[in-house]
Formats: sequence, C-alpha cells, structure tokens
Amino acid sequence: MNAALGFGGVVLGVVACLGAIVTLAIGLKNHRSDLLRMSRTYAFMILGAAVVSFFAMERALITRDFSLKFVATNGSSKTPALYNFASLWSALEGSILLWTLILAGYAVAVVVKFRKRLTDPLVGWAMLTMFVVALFFFGLMLGPANPFKTLAVPPLDGPGPNPLLQNHPLMAFHPPMLYLGYVGFTVPFAFAIAALTTGRLGEGWLVETRRWTLFAWSFLTIGIVLGAWWSHEVLGWGGYWAWDPVENASFLPWLTGTAFIHSVMVQERRGMLRVWNLSLLCATFSLTILGTFLTRSGVLDSVHAFSDSTIGPALLTFFGLTVAVTVGLIAWRGDRLRSPARIDSPASREGAFLLNNIVFAAFAFVVLLGTVFPLIAEALNGDRVTVGVPYFERMTMPIGIVLLFLMAIAPVLPWRKASAETLRTRLLWPGWIGTGALLVALLLGARGFAPLLAFFLAGFAAGSALRQLTLATRRQGWRGLLGRTNGGMIVHLGVIMLAVAFTASNAYQSEREARMCVTAREGCPSTITMAGHEITYLGPVDVSNEARTQISARLDIDGKVYRPGIQQFPNGNQQIGKPTVRNSPRDSLLIALLNLPRGSGDTSSVQIRIVHQPLIVWLWTGGALMAFGSLLAAFPGKRRNPTDPVSAPLASAAAPPDPGPDAEPDPVPVGAGA
Repeated sequence: MNAALGFGGVVLGVVACLGAIVTLAIGLKNHRSDLLRMSRTYAFMILGAAVVSFFAMERALITRDFSLKFVATNGSSKTPALYNFASLWSALEGSILLWTLILAGYAVAVVVKFRKRLTDPLVGWAMLTMFVVALFFFGLMLGPANPFKTLAVPPLDGPGPNPLLQNHPLMAFHPPMLYLGYVGFTVPFAFAIAALTTGRLGEGWLVETRRWTLFAWSFLTIGIVLGAWWSHEVLGWGGYWAWDPVENASFLPWLTGTAFIHSVMVQERRGMLRVWNLSLLCATFSLTILGTFLTRSGVLDSVHAFSDSTIGPALLTFFGLTVAVTVGLIAWRGDRLRSPARIDSPASREGAFLLNNIVFAAFAFVVLLGTVFPLIAEALNGDRVTVGVPYFERMTMPIGIVLLFLMAIAPVLPWRKASAETLRTRLLWPGWIGTGALLVALLLGARGFAPLLAFFLAGFAAGSALRQLTLATRRQGWRGLLGRTNGGMIVHLGVIMLAVAFTASNAYQSEREARMCVTAREGCPSTITMAGHEITYLGPVDVSNEARTQISARLDIDGKVYRPGIQQFPNGNQQIGKPTVRNSPRDSLLIALLNLPRGSGDTSSVQIRIVHQPLIVWLWTGGALMAFGSLLAAFPGKRRNPTDPVSAPLASAAAPPDPGPDAEPDPVPVGAGA
C-alpha cells in the first residue's frame, strides 16, 4: 500500500507539472488570463502529490514496511522515533523527496502571495519556471531516484541510518534547514528568468522577490551553522568546518546569495548593477543544483555525501542547461540591461558594494576551484588529486580580512561620494572601538599578526554596526531595529561574533592525548589539568539501551560529571565515538574516548583526547543572532514615499531617484543578509 500510494503521488506530480507547463505556455502565448489563473490549481495539485508521497514514505518508515527497498536499506525496528522519522532524508531517494516537497510548498506560497496578479505575464513566466524545476525533481523520483522500489523478499529488519546520522538530534533539523535555503532560491531565480523573458528589467521584480531571497538566505545560514555544530559535537575531531567538498557545496550558494542581497540595494537605489544582479541570482540557483550533484552523485568521498547512484548525469545535465539558458537570456537582453547611472566615486556606498561583490565572487571562485579541481583532474588524466585544508585557509584568510574591513567601512559611506570630513566623523568611534578590541585581545594574551588584525577589524566593524543601531533607536525607539537596514546590522554583529570565534578557536586551539586511571600510578594519573581546567577520571559506566550499546568514561570536569563514550548499534559492527563537550562563554573542552575503558573499579584506565578551543560557543551564538537579525530584516521598517517608483508592484524599468551625497540613511550592510 505504501509503495502504491507513494508512487501514485509521484506520477500525479509529474502529470500536474506537465499540465501546468503546457497550460501556462499556451496562456502566455495567447494572452489567456483564464489559463494563467490555473497556475494556482496546478500548484496545489503538485503540493498534494508531494505530501502524499512524503506521507507514504514516513508511514512506511514508522510502520517498518521493509517491503520498500528504501526502508529495508535505511530503516530499523530499533531506531529511535526521532531518527526514524529523519532517516527519510538520510539517503538519496528520500532527500530528493524532501526537496520536492519543499519546492511544491514554495510554489503554493508564491501563487498565494500573488493570487491577485496571476494574470501578469511576469508572474506567469515565474510560475512556469518553477513548474519546470518541479518536473525535473519529480522526474528523478520517477526514474533513477525512485524511493518506492519494492523487494520481492523483504528482510525481517534493516540496518537503520548511518550511525553518525543517529548520534545527535541536530540530524533532524540541519538538512531540512539547508533544503529550505537551497530550494528557496528557486523563487527569485524564477522571477529573474521571468524578467529576462518579458523584458521587464527594471527594479520592480527585485522588490517582489526581496523577502523570498532573504528567507532562503536565512534558512541556508541556519543550516550551515547547525551543520558546523553537528560536526563539532559528533565527529570527535574538535573542529566544525573542514572545507569538506559537501560543506563547500552549501557554502558556495551562500556566498553568491550574500553578494546579491547587498548589490541589489544599489540597483534599487540607483538602477545600477543589473547584469551583475541577474548573474548572481542565476549563479546562486545553479550552484544549488551543482551542490546537489556533488552531494548525491557519489563522485566525492565525504562523510556527508550519499553513496554512488545513477542520478549524477541527470543533475549535471540540468545544471548545464540552467547555465546555458540563463547566460543566453542575459546575452539576449544585454542592451536593455545597461545601467542608467554610473559610480561617481570609489569612496561611496555603491563603490563599496561593487568591491564587496568582487571579493565575494573571488571567495566563491577560490572555494569552487578547490572543490571541483580534483574531479576535473581525475576526469582528464585519471589522477586522484586532493586539495586540502591548507589551500583553503591560505587562500580565504586574506579575503575574510578584506570582508571585515568592508563591513566596517561600507555602513558609514554615503551614496554617490564621501567627503574626507564625513569619513572622519563617522569612523571616529568605530575606530576607537576597534582599537579597544585590539588592546583587550593583547591583554588577554592574544598574539600573532593575523589574529590581532582580525580582532581589530572585528571591533571596527562592530563599532560601525552599533553606530547605525544607536542612530536608528534614537530616531524611532526600539521599532528602529525593524527593517532590512537595521536588521542587517544585527546580522552583522552575528557575523562579527562568528569571525572572532573562528579566529580565536583556530589560532589558539590546543590538543592533548592522555591515559588516565581511577587510581593514580606511574605514567597514569587520575587527574590532569589543561588550559586551567581540572579533569578527573572516575571510572567506566555502561549506559546501553535497546537502540545502542555504549560504554562511557565518567569524567569530572571542574566539578561537573561528563560521559564521553563509544557506541555500537545493533545492526552494525562499526564502533562510533560519542564525544562530550563542556562549553562556557570563555572556552570549550571536547573530550573523546580513543578506546574502551580497560579493567574495572580501581584498576580501570582509559585513553582520551582533549581539544581546547577558546570562544567557540560564540559561533553558535553568532549564528543565532544572524537568524534573529534576518527575522527583523524581514519586517518593514520606515515606509518609503508612496510616489517612489521602486515601491510600485512589479514596477517598470524606471530608475529610482538618486539620493544626494552624504545622505545618512540606509547604511546597507556588507557581509550578511540585509
């Protein structure tokens, strides 16, 4: 029943997508308003089909229907409920199913949002584009990624998800957040294609899709931060970002999406960077498809990647078609994309945004090159080439420093041109705050040119953001925090927290391996001290249950007991470490067992690894602040003048009025989602 119900939903989705594409194509060609309005019906049909398929798969997992190959491969009667539910997206076919469900949800959200304008050709072309994307993903489930294949002889039980994927609750939240970000970029991409197709290349389509882009960026940001947190607490290596190819696959669209969120302000304000913004949107969507290929094709060796599959050629073909179509449309409309304004001075808001975009593009290129170069080298000559962490750290560190500098400078720059007196006035307090941050870092023992420079620039950038927030709250009270400008400044503060935590935890990390005994003897102490923390071994403990077998070591760390362990799951032979993490605002200790405790009682001994990292908890705090700032940025701030053509729905190509030089309002942030 589950297989028939789920596959029926997939077939219905394919049929609905085909019907929608044909109906909208005829409606757009013949200017048939009645046909264009049917996009609402088709969107709900597609969502219904995706919900039916998703429900059928979850029902199969919950009822342990091992007649389905997916359940037999990834389910188990002993898997806890949370991980059993989340195992749908722990493997290839289920992840495509989740992707399709989210895409259908976005399609319905768009037709509901634009329900009064479904007859507008711009909306019609946007919906047509979304239906084409939906048809591709439904088609994958109809063919190479069919999650509803059945087995003639079902097994009595399955192995369950990969042990690493049922070792922490974040597994249930990290992938859906990433998918909400990935798939969310389909909406602004669809409107970009619609604008190119209809020739309505002004600023109106940007206004309509601004919040969609912000929401997608916010979800992707949260997903990346949660993934780093999961990696830190589960893998036992002490880090949180290893420049793994699949990590990079999520980071690439984040970089181009961040660049777009900033440069779009220049187009709205001065009608500039039209080609650049369209290219960034199309690149962001294309990179989500490339990331899907890297993650799900089996071409990469990664703890995050899925196993080999036949889905790779289809994804790569779709990626190539997407790039070809978007480049062709931009070239076709090249003459109409010329900006009516020019940058008057490099020392201006728009000049800073242009430099910001160049830096983000360079960042994305460096990451993309390091990610795909091994694949290209292997395809050309068969050699297995590895691009390691040193490449990424050496190439991205200068870029990160430049971005921190831009985050400090750009918010205080006026439009068109800045005078020297204006810069001196607006940068005075941020500069002092940066100097204070540097002095505090030196007093706390920080050393090294690069970390100290990063701390200074972080304080400098924080001063610029706090200056803007202070001005906003003085004018409007706490309501001044609403709106994309000031919400973006709060996002900036979150980014600065991330930068400081990243710098401190990497530059001043220390690690130690030690053998400890319950009763101290020569070469085996019962208590050790590391980075000012006292760690005492209290003995082994068995904390096993039906879902897993776990042997742990009880460790007293500064008066509180922690239990790092080694786990083994019922249907697997692999032993999985279960690290423990002691967090505080000052630092973090990660303790991992390197082997099972030996002996019992007073004779017990254990080998452990201890990783000490300062300020790492501010990574997660900064991520939470970025999410909060994004939420504030989604709410409307100060209303625009209703005569401003930028505020008009689906506006024409009229350029917005030029703000005067040295105007104080709207310091749009650089480096995060304003």
